[in-house]
Amino acid sequence: MSSKDNPGIFQIGDVLNNTYRIDKVLGLGGTSEVYRAVSEISGRIVAVKALRAEFSRNEDFLNLMTREEAMREIRHDAIVRYYDNQRTDDGHVYLVMDYVDGPGLDRKVKDGGMSAEDVLIVCRRVTEGLVAAHAHNIVHRDLSPDNIILRDGKPEEAVIIDFGIAKDTNPGAETIVGNEFAGKFAYAAPEQLHGQTDARADIYALGALLLATFRGARPNIGNNLMDVVNIKARPLDTEGVPEPLKTMIDHMTRPDRDHRLATAQAVLDQLDALQNGSATGEDIDDDDRTVVLPRAADEPPISEAATIVEPTPAVSETDAPSLPPEPAKKRGPLVPVLAVLAVGAIGAAVFFSGALDAVTGPRYPVANPYSLEVSRSENNQPTATGNMPSEEARDALNALIAGQQGTAELTLATGEIPETWDADILRLIDAVDHLPEFRVRADASRVQIIGLTYDAAERQALMTALTQTEMKGAFELSASIDLGPRILSADALFPILATHQNCGELNVVNAPTAGYPNGSQVMVAGRVDSPNTLDVLSDKLTRAIGDRSLMLDVEVLNPTLCLIDSVLPNVSGGDVRIDFRDGSDDTINSTGDFFVGQNPVIEIVIPSEMSDGYLFVSALDVSGNVYHLLPNLFAADNNVETLRAGREGEIRVRVAHSAADSQDGSKLAFVVDDTSLGKTKVLVIHSDQQIFDGLRPTTESAGGYANALAQRLGSINSLDSRILTTARE
Repeated sequence: MSSKDNPGIFQIGDVLNNTYRIDKVLGLGGTSEVYRAVSEISGRIVAVKALRAEFSRNEDFLNLMTREEAMREIRHDAIVRYYDNQRTDDGHVYLVMDYVDGPGLDRKVKDGGMSAEDVLIVCRRVTEGLVAAHAHNIVHRDLSPDNIILRDGKPEEAVIIDFGIAKDTNPGAETIVGNEFAGKFAYAAPEQLHGQTDARADIYALGALLLATFRGARPNIGNNLMDVVNIKARPLDTEGVPEPLKTMIDHMTRPDRDHRLATAQAVLDQLDALQNGSATGEDIDDDDRTVVLPRAADEPPISEAATIVEPTPAVSETDAPSLPPEPAKKRGPLVPVLAVLAVGAIGAAVFFSGALDAVTGPRYPVANPYSLEVSRSENNQPTATGNMPSEEARDALNALIAGQQGTAELTLATGEIPETWDADILRLIDAVDHLPEFRVRADASRVQIIGLTYDAAERQALMTALTQTEMKGAFELSASIDLGPRILSADALFPILATHQNCGELNVVNAPTAGYPNGSQVMVAGRVDSPNTLDVLSDKLTRAIGDRSLMLDVEVLNPTLCLIDSVLPNVSGGDVRIDFRDGSDDTINSTGDFFVGQNPVIEIVIPSEMSDGYLFVSALDVSGNVYHLLPNLFAADNNVETLRAGREGEIRVRVAHSAADSQDGSKLAFVVDDTSLGKTKVLVIHSDQQIFDGLRPTTESAGGYANALAQRLGSINSLDSRILTTARE
């Protein structure tokens, strides 16, 4: 989908996923390109970031795009809103996001910089966005002036964009993609040069870009990598920067990240302190901060007279100093002490002889640590190993394991465990032993449970139950239940796809040979005939794939379009553009949305490289009707050479006219009424020869047209289309 005039991934006028119409190029790079587009459904303006085809199958770049898509969970005005990833039929992956209209800070840098007051406003706004991102464990890693946009040019409306770092990696480019380092040298924190990145790297980068924005010049990084390493080890030069901006930048960009402001919230706190006058640059010294940690509620206080006992060094007998005589000891009654010892000895003998078992219970050896593990790997027999405090509990667990053809090695033992340990552990095992995979691990009073289920509702119910006091008993309990299976075969998805194929085949894209592991992504592509079908398909696939993400690259058409598509060959676009105008004043309608009473005018724009063959233009509406715009009784000649009439370059051919121009009955025109509102697809077919035996009627049913296409005479070279949407205001 490229031309000589626009060598990019998409062209102006292209429609993505039957929804987003490209209307402007925002930027072209070595690996990705950014476009502005308009939703033909809602009219919302969005930005579309697309990977070039050679990178769209590269897992590293796809992971970066997926990472950027994950930002859609974050809701903050200072962070660009992301939607989802899609893949075109020819393999280009693109990401849809909000379009932020305004200059980037890179433009402010080129224009000579901004005032300190405005830079501080940007600092606060961007930091508030970082607080939200870091709370979701998202680190930008590439903050730079070009990734901060001022919506409508306002510093207080600054927006952070581009969380993917999927940029130009050609030689000389300033953004590096990989495991070792990510970020622009001029703004990256020193530790990023060594592959170490956390929230403090974003704080450094923000400080560096604030300095560049104030001065109108990026920080000096030298002429080679060694220069970069040496310069990054030194503080940034902030001489001449007014307070409090200077102090903010100094504390945000300390080379040693352990002495840098540690969190985005700390940046906000310091900014508040400096701006309200409660602190000055001299007052704040992060190097000398004292951190006081609160004592745990159950931790005893430290005694004021704590005594440290040092080990006594060994001394030989010859070196031993003479010792003073021991002070006289008080003499006590010896007989009573001996009597107590005698009684203790007799009691111990009785206890260890077993004579008191009927009173104290049986004696078992002490186990330290006191542990038990009961587990089952996926759909295998269970096993149990460890300690049990009573014969009754041991026998109950033995019976449970034996009943499932498992094995148990249980030892009766005593230990430091709660009184209800045996009853509590049996209750927890009983709650999960039906799962295809589980493990219950007990260490004294701490228990960990992990498990696997194929049912999302069961997981929710089980996780809820395990948080209840009556289920946990006396244990400190942690639990995690995954959705399975651990490995999902693509074959398990085929019956679901087959059930919902009503507009051509639905296919699993790039299914791993060994199956999908948990945490991976499942992609399904194709077409369906209605939003309802898409919703049902999405719901059933989501239930089937467990703990995996689902990407649906599925185009929603309607029954008419699906019927026609079923008989059309799978060919690429021919770069014929379809433009819409308003019949009342002949102005361009870029959205393709028309309302009841309006008069859509339709033009096709034949590209300069198309000089021969035949064009067939039809409008397929939601009611099942097909309107033939070219050729028809009003315009019978559809030969490209004739349509050109000797003209070179791009030429426009109007195939649906204004109501005023059609009053004499010589031209075809439409006025929107409320009988068949929705999406109408304008289809342009280019072929080497006439594909029908004679003219088709101006209007016919979708079934009749589909039958004619199935029996066409000539081959089809290319297909281009655009959606026209009709609605009530």
